[in-house]
Amino acid sequence: MTTSSANKTKSGGTRVHVQRFGTFLSGMVMPNIPAFIAWGLITAFFIPTGWTPNATLETLVGPMIVYLLPLLIANTGGRMVYGTRGAVVASIATMGVIVGSEIPMFIGAMIVGPGSAYLLKKLDTLWAGKIKPGFEMLVDNFASGILGMILALGAFFGIAPLVTGISNFLEMIVDWLVVNSLLPIASIFIEPGKILFLNNAINHGVLTPIGVQQVAESGQSVLFLLEANPGPGLGILLAFSFFGVGIARASAPGAIIIHFFGGIHEIYFPYVLMKPALLLAVIGGGMTGVAINVAFATGLRAPASPGSIIAILIQTAPGSYVGVILSVIGAATVSFLIAAVILRSSRKRDLAAGDTGDMAEAIAKTEANKGKASTILAGLAATDASSTTARPVKKIIFACDAGMGSSAMGASVLRNKIKKAGVEGVTVTNQAIANLDGTADLVITHQDLTARAQSQSPNSVHISVENFMNSPKYEEVVALLQSQTAEGVAR
Repeated sequence: MTTSSANKTKSGGTRVHVQRFGTFLSGMVMPNIPAFIAWGLITAFFIPTGWTPNATLETLVGPMIVYLLPLLIANTGGRMVYGTRGAVVASIATMGVIVGSEIPMFIGAMIVGPGSAYLLKKLDTLWAGKIKPGFEMLVDNFASGILGMILALGAFFGIAPLVTGISNFLEMIVDWLVVNSLLPIASIFIEPGKILFLNNAINHGVLTPIGVQQVAESGQSVLFLLEANPGPGLGILLAFSFFGVGIARASAPGAIIIHFFGGIHEIYFPYVLMKPALLLAVIGGGMTGVAINVAFATGLRAPASPGSIIAILIQTAPGSYVGVILSVIGAATVSFLIAAVILRSSRKRDLAAGDTGDMAEAIAKTEANKGKASTILAGLAATDASSTTARPVKKIIFACDAGMGSSAMGASVLRNKIKKAGVEGVTVTNQAIANLDGTADLVITHQDLTARAQSQSPNSVHISVENFMNSPKYEEVVALLQSQTAEGVAR
């Protein structure tokens, strides 16, 4: 292996580990977003400065942010590590950091929750298979209760002060950036991180915990708009609609609707990845949006998830609508202008390369329609140790980071193609990569996420695509399924 190849392998492995860690963090928050939205709406309506102030209903706000939301996060994290028992112990231990601190303990819940479940998992291995029949439940319950008590006390005296210090330090940095009008530089790190599918980790793993704390203190937070602003992505897609070539230009208008109104930001990531210079456009757009929000002192009351303009406007704090709307428009404008210059400067080269690309795609479709689908067939045969023929494809899973956005769109596209082809007996679903359990015959992921999916479901056949909405490989899959139907394999 050459030095260059080794460096690429190392870099790819590092990215996979970072993505996996980020996915775990966001996995604790994403399932509980409805609770954040509910809390945000209650806050927006009933606090003294809300839309319909109500002193009685306002009493819901405090307990929800102090107890409900951190406990939900801890419970989810514990369940991810060690099932129901892990979730229970995680909740018990997290009460220690909640009561031991005067600030909302979201970061504490993310640390103590999964950590407690992991310790319980290791504790159970000490006497696994050594307990006399009939005493298993007794031992399990007392072990969980005693460990939970010890961890709650440890969290109260040890973790709570530490996390409080970390939270105060992070908030101090954010406040310093705001006061010195330097918060826009955060886009230099946030926008490239999003393109590498770390968007959920950045938003829900880092910005949301600090943002919620700011809301508790001032009623709104600009941090909820750092990653969720749809302006930069809108500018990219508009530029492709006017100055792009081939499939990218044809698919961009539809992607705009999904991105801007549906809030699925992953839809524009492939457009940037196919021309990395466009990172300058999204960074410029992101910095512009943040600068406008800082200038107008605007913010949201709760996370906007998904990052749809509709969700953003619903969560916008009173008095912030002008600034928020201008931040979206400004971000989109700057991103569009920079992207337009980049696309126009390379348009002739892209058009020349487009002829070859279109021809390659046509050949791929032709080969697929002939039923050759050689790569997939070879993979299926290799995973079927008991047969010399390829095993049938009956379960197809689209997997992405969160399992809700881009994978859901891809699953819908392929499902419609399969239906039009008259193929029956095949299920196409979507889920998070972390939830793959190895039962899928075929797993389809974005090319940047395939390595993680392969490690999670090694016995499945994996297909990498560049764009979930439009990939020639879907035709290959449909052709394979048609050949199976013709041969009586898929029943």
